[in-house]
Amino acid sequence: MKVSAVSENACLIQVGDHISESLTAVIAQLSENIEQTLGDALIDLIPSYTTLLCVYDLNKVDDLWMLKTLRQIVQSVDSTENNSVTSIDYLGKSLSRLIEIPVWYDPEVGYDLEVMASDKQMTQSELIQLHTSKEYRVFATGFMPGFAYMGSVDTALATPRQATPRKAVAAGSVGIADIQTSVYPAQSPGGWNIIGRSPTQLFDISRGDNAALLQVGDRVQFVSVDRATFIELGGQLG
Repeated sequence: MKVSAVSENACLIQVGDHISESLTAVIAQLSENIEQTLGDALIDLIPSYTTLLCVYDLNKVDDLWMLKTLRQIVQSVDSTENNSVTSIDYLGKSLSRLIEIPVWYDPEVGYDLEVMASDKQMTQSELIQLHTSKEYRVFATGFMPGFAYMGSVDTALATPRQATPRKAVAAGSVGIADIQTSVYPAQSPGGWNIIGRSPTQLFDISRGDNAALLQVGDRVQFVSVDRATFIELGGQLG
């Protein structure tokens, strides 16, 4: 792992060079250790697939102290269990959350469900079964508040993004792009392949610091529900 200053009050930790659950675990452990060490000197931590950006308050710590401290933290995590910080139990509560997200899988709301199933020479039921048969890890967040990049989908479901993005994808839409899956927190343009819709509110500012339901390291299980249940849970059509 490498720590570099990228601005007057931000450092970037390069954890690896490819997407993996083990990297997500390391990034989560680094985040926890940095938060505990920096306290109110920390402004923000921004994780991605392979990096962690640390933004800090120059009025409370200087850049040289920050680089030295982050390198010490990186060294302690890097040496833990011979570089294999992957255990959910070891990482504690932040990686132990399992969140179930109900989804109504149907062509009425899953714009690409029929075409994807046909292209992959499987029934819609088989496609749904594959999508709901495993837990997904939240690798990163971004694009819009509450949007979580999750993976990895079964190789049989991996599908490139749409060549021409839609101008409007409905809030709650569940999509697949390459080996990742996600849920649109709000209506937005988008090029993911949409296979269903969830009534779950992924971003709610009234929840304060927990406005975004999904955080890096969370595990997610999609659960198939019928139309009536989707509406009963607050799902919107149209």
